[in-house]
Amino acid sequence: MNTNATTSTNGKAAPAAPSRLRVWFDQHLHGLAFSLGRTLRKPWATLLTVAVMGLALALPLGLSIVMDNLRHFAGSVQQSREVNLFLKMDVDAAAATKLADELRGRGDVAAVDLRTPEQALAGFRESSGLGEALDALGENPLPTLLIVVPQGDDDARLVAALQALPQADLVQHDAVWRQRLDNWLRFGQRVVQVLSVLLGLGALLVVGNTVRLDIQSRREEIGVLQLLGASDGFIRRPFLYLGVWYGLGAGLLALGLIAAAGGALREPLAALSASYGSQFSLKGLDALHSGMVLLGTVLLGWLGAWAVTGHFLRQTRPTET
Repeated sequence: MNTNATTSTNGKAAPAAPSRLRVWFDQHLHGLAFSLGRTLRKPWATLLTVAVMGLALALPLGLSIVMDNLRHFAGSVQQSREVNLFLKMDVDAAAATKLADELRGRGDVAAVDLRTPEQALAGFRESSGLGEALDALGENPLPTLLIVVPQGDDDARLVAALQALPQADLVQHDAVWRQRLDNWLRFGQRVVQVLSVLLGLGALLVVGNTVRLDIQSRREEIGVLQLLGASDGFIRRPFLYLGVWYGLGAGLLALGLIAAAGGALREPLAALSASYGSQFSLKGLDALHSGMVLLGTVLLGWLGAWAVTGHFLRQTRPTET
């Protein structure tokens, strides 16, 4: 009787051959475990490689976080956009209120805060502690102040319009200071980008050199595998995972260094901000950005290992005769 099942000599069905997907998965799992074992068998060499990579990656990462915090701090300082309009001494309260209402109706004005001479004197008395000296003056020497918050980014036109008002005595605006700060922030961001490329390239070379040394120590074994017909992918796979482990370790070390530095700086920065009456606090990396950093370091390690193993296999590939 014919049957479709394959039977062995004792009448039992022979085990089915593993699928290509199962073979592929087993090979990758073996390469992953084998490469991890290689790193654990050389702890000092592994630690040195990971430390060099971690320090090289932590520097641009830390500078990038500093620049983001500075940009956040600069954007949160609303006083840098305020225009202080000091009115002439002969402008009374009614005229000042009418002018404030007119300015609020402009499309390039977000808000107007009116400070009367009495309010300004009371605030100065409280902040300076010169109450007795101010009482000796007899009359209030401070003018009426309008604090104008611009709408949009074009402040120059508004400042020119305020200076042309007949009631205006003095207009103060920190546009030059803000422009210089923005230029410094853009320059700092470009410096971070350049350092990231250079130090990232250095980390890639560290991985490549470490993997190259490991390849040289297994040169005879690789030659035997090539003679037996092993594919380049089979030979390369453990070394790629070796680069992945180096990249993962370097990424974790870089994140740990950044967290330690943030913890050391957070308390004195909070005290400094409190002395200026600000609630600014240092912001670190959240879970999403930390995951992106780890992914980037893993890809960096993989790329370094891939470049070195590819170059080695091209040089040692057996030639047909």
